[in-house]
Amino acid sequence: MTTLRKQILIGLTALSLGSAAYAATADDNATAGRHGHRANAEQNQAKLAEHFAKHQAKLHDALKLTAAQEAGWTTYQAAIKPVAHEGMAGEHGAWAKLSAPERLAKGIERSKEHTARMEGHLAAVNAFYATLSAEQKKVFDDNTLGGAQGPRHHGFMHRR
Repeated sequence: MTTLRKQILIGLTALSLGSAAYAATADDNATAGRHGHRANAEQNQAKLAEHFAKHQAKLHDALKLTAAQEAGWTTYQAAIKPVAHEGMAGEHGAWAKLSAPERLAKGIERSKEHTARMEGHLAAVNAFYATLSAEQKKVFDDNTLGGAQGPRHHGFMHRR
C-alpha cells in the first residue's frame, strides 16, 4: 500500500510540475508573440539582410558587369532590397478585435500591397535584364528566384 501511495504522490508531483512548466511556456509565448517570433524578429531581419547582401555580392561577381551596366545594377539593387516584414507583430490584439469580414478585407489589402511591391520588383528586373548580354542573362536566370535550384529555392526570398 505504501508503494501505491508513493507512486500516486510521484505521479501528482510530476503532473503539477509539468503543468507549471506548460503555464510558464504559455506565458512566455504570450509576451514574446506566437512561438517567440516577435522576440526574434530583429535577429531574423538582420540575418535576412546579411543573406541578401551575400547573395547579391556573389551574383554581382558572377555577372561580370561592365562599367556601363553598374548604374543599372545599383538601380536594380535599390528597387529589390527587402523591406522589414511587419506581419501581425504588435497587431495581434487588434486583429482579434476585428470581425471576420474585416480581417479578410485587411488580408486582401495586404495582398494588394505585396502585389504592388512585386510589380515594382518586376519592373526593376526587366530594366536591368535588358542591359545584360545573353551569357549574363543565363547567369542571372540561374541565380535568382529559384533559377537552377528549382522552384523550392527562391534565392534571397527563400524564408523557410
